[in-house]
Amino acid sequence: MRLPAGLGVLCLALCCLGGARELWSGDHEWKKLIMVHHWPMTVCNEVANNCEHPPDYWTIHGLWPDKSGECNRSWPFNPDEIKGLLPDMRLYWPDVLHSSPNHSVHFWRHEWEKHGTCAAQLDALNSQRKYFGKTLDLYKELALNSTLQKLGIKPSISYYQISDIKHALVGVYGVVPKVQCLPPKSGEKVQTLGQIELCLTRDLQLQDCPEPGEPAPQRREAGPGGTPILGLEICEDGPVFYPPPKETNH
Repeated sequence: MRLPAGLGVLCLALCCLGGARELWSGDHEWKKLIMVHHWPMTVCNEVANNCEHPPDYWTIHGLWPDKSGECNRSWPFNPDEIKGLLPDMRLYWPDVLHSSPNHSVHFWRHEWEKHGTCAAQLDALNSQRKYFGKTLDLYKELALNSTLQKLGIKPSISYYQISDIKHALVGVYGVVPKVQCLPPKSGEKVQTLGQIELCLTRDLQLQDCPEPGEPAPQRREAGPGGTPILGLEICEDGPVFYPPPKETNH
């Protein structure tokens, strides 16, 4: 039996709404966003490949909702939607492991499909243009590179103390960040600074990354494009190496 045109449209709309409710239920719910910066020299030193001339400044790893991933596999990445952002994307959000621009596109696709489709629960992030554009805006507003430099925390062959870095960042941002390191390998003495996370509420306001009563996870992060190469862990108290670019690492 054919439904009247208006009733058919209504049924279709209800079905779509039902699908949307299912999309954002259960495991896809999240509480906070994590603005993830990584240090290119650490990324490149960990992996032997064609990582040539990495940036000498902190770059974006991603903007990640906590406790969710790949929320909508039917929403594929479309590079055309971020054409206007490409100059900044290439500068601040490159795939530091590969020099080819095509690899950066693969990296951005991974970030959108795993994290962006979940962040899209927020109106401010509910398109690819908004997700990538807002992440770039946050990167510039937080200004981690210049903040560390103003604090006197610069790449060096000398070691820093993790507690000093954390306390300095708390003094500037007013919230507790999450600082991640590569553990020392065989024959090495200290951990290596690799990643700094600043966390935000669903209203995009800064908040402490560790929540009251929350254990500190020792998780292993993937590298650009999802490549499982970075064995990053929460930094332990004590000395840390903040590696300078190879040209000055002598």
